[in-house]
Amino acid sequence: MRWVFWILSLFALAVAVALALRSSPGYALLVWPPYRVELSINLLVLLLVAGFAVGYLVLRFILGAIALPARVRAYRERRRRDNARASLISAIRAFLEGRYGKAEQAAVVAMKSSESPALAAVIAARAAHELRQWDKRDGYLERVESIAPADTALRAVTSADVMLDERRFDDALAELKTLPAKHTAALRLELKAQQLAKNWDSTFPLVEQLERRGVFDGNQARQLRRYAYMENLQRKSLDRRSMGECWQKIPAEYRRDAKVAAAGAQGFIALGDGVKACEIIEDALDAEWDSELVGLYAECANEDTVRQIERAELWLTTNPGDAVLLFTLGKLCARQELWGKAQSYLEASISVDPMYSAHLTLAELHERLGNSDAARRHYRESLELAVDQLRKSSGGRRRTPL
Repeated sequence: MRWVFWILSLFALAVAVALALRSSPGYALLVWPPYRVELSINLLVLLLVAGFAVGYLVLRFILGAIALPARVRAYRERRRRDNARASLISAIRAFLEGRYGKAEQAAVVAMKSSESPALAAVIAARAAHELRQWDKRDGYLERVESIAPADTALRAVTSADVMLDERRFDDALAELKTLPAKHTAALRLELKAQQLAKNWDSTFPLVEQLERRGVFDGNQARQLRRYAYMENLQRKSLDRRSMGECWQKIPAEYRRDAKVAAAGAQGFIALGDGVKACEIIEDALDAEWDSELVGLYAECANEDTVRQIERAELWLTTNPGDAVLLFTLGKLCARQELWGKAQSYLEASISVDPMYSAHLTLAELHERLGNSDAARRHYRESLELAVDQLRKSSGGRRRTPL
């Protein structure tokens, strides 16, 4: 509506000027010796208006001509930035689509401009990494460092990420140490690097930080800590002192966890400390029952086997149908040469859940007692169950022909 108002105003002004000039009888006398010019007021006004308009247009033309080179330069710069931005967007899009060759080409074009050249170099480096062109990737990363030396996060996180893909864990950790303050993505990369490098002690503070930042919920953080404790115990199981120190550092909550307790018990069993393994298993099972853990109880070489049997029979009162517990009791009784009880427990275990290990132990028991026919029968059934279990486990991992 504004343009309508201006048009009406101009028409009104024109009408007013025309009426004023029509009724004006005056004239103007211009003297420049020896010249003398007499003009009507109307003509003088028209000449002044026309002169002003011509002067204004000439002045605008001169100023435009003077400013033309700067405007051309600004136009070219604007076009260059637009082309660079378009190339950068094209590079990002191609990279996300998995077209790494095209992404690298577009990123190289974007790198030649001043429109986020460091970001373009990072995209080119990641694309070259996906194409397994290591030298070009390293060259692009060096370009990032030269273009934006203050932007350490962009280069360090990218370098650490590609190094982890090459399993260069120590190099990735060294790269991440250059960051003055680690953001969440950098902390996750460091956690992954520490896990792959098997530096399990270093993972715990990282898990705690990521849990505080809401990356992991309580259950996820617990699973990560549990896995770290298990792996750490396995690594320390070659030395009794290291194993003992490692076990004592684990919080009581996790020492009673069945998975962690199993890893600890296996480590002490391997070191020949069956007493400590028994203690670990008993504490964990008293806190929470776990059939897999009780299967290790018979593996603990302990001089007081009778006490183990009594403890296992106490567990049997609350877990009467547990096949693994019955199998464990059968093995403990056989170790103590309580042949009748051993046979009874093994047969009860097989009746609940026929396991090839229970048949094998019962076959060895019958062979020791001189029952050849029963021993052969249980050997055969043990073999059949073992073959069937292998067939089932291998069936899910069949290779697809290339």
